[in-house]
Amino acid sequence: MSGGIAARVARYLVLTGLAVLFLVPLYLLVRGALGTSMDVATGSWGLRAPVWSNLREVFSDDARPLGRALFNSTAVALLQTLGTLALALPAGYAFARIRVPYAGVVFGVVLATLLVPAAVTFVPTFVMVSSLGWVSSLQGLVVPGLFQATAVFLFRQHFLGFPRELEEAAVLDGAGPARILLRVALPGAGAVTAAVATITFVGSWNAFLWPLVIGQDPQSWTVQLVLSSYITAQSVNVPAMFAAALVSIAPLLAFFLVAQRWIAAGVERSGISG
Repeated sequence: MSGGIAARVARYLVLTGLAVLFLVPLYLLVRGALGTSMDVATGSWGLRAPVWSNLREVFSDDARPLGRALFNSTAVALLQTLGTLALALPAGYAFARIRVPYAGVVFGVVLATLLVPAAVTFVPTFVMVSSLGWVSSLQGLVVPGLFQATAVFLFRQHFLGFPRELEEAAVLDGAGPARILLRVALPGAGAVTAAVATITFVGSWNAFLWPLVIGQDPQSWTVQLVLSSYITAQSVNVPAMFAAALVSIAPLLAFFLVAQRWIAAGVERSGISG
């Protein structure tokens, strides 16, 4: 009994130490956001009187529309997440269940797109988006990122292990492919759906290169572009940059706190790590 208690105490001590280690960057972010340039430069771990005006100033800077950027990032992340699920889920189900000629070849082509660096496609994608008049627009930020080969692969792998008996019972009840997908397959894909939604949402929120290319008007900037604007060749506004960064991660923290149960289940079942 004593050995079990000792092991439990040791486990909690290790977990507490790791939690503190992971919270240190968050504390430094809060300290920098509520401090002055001198507080950051001194390297002290303490925080004197919090400067709450730093948070107000980042929203009052007309050259860096942080409020608009938060709206843009939220809209882009949500639309890309919903669009990716709407495209990848039926595609993954089709690759797993529908037997058509050359389906394996088509799936191989889909996976081959993962080997193409994203930077290589920036120029042709920009030319296409520009020809459609989507520069500095919401659709220009959202549409090019809707297709995710990784999401298609994850859904296909999930449905390959999905019990066929449930689908066969639905066929006997007169259900067609669309009804089987919506009423049978989709409810059983909650974990992998949560995993794909999490990966897509976080990836879209943190995207920088494509919004930098397409967002030529400050009103179309995302939070990542606003954060980068605080670093110039002449100066670095450290407190404002930290304050804007603190504000920008608030939606992600809220997302993880609300959906952590489904995120953990999705990561566990889909075999994703890192």
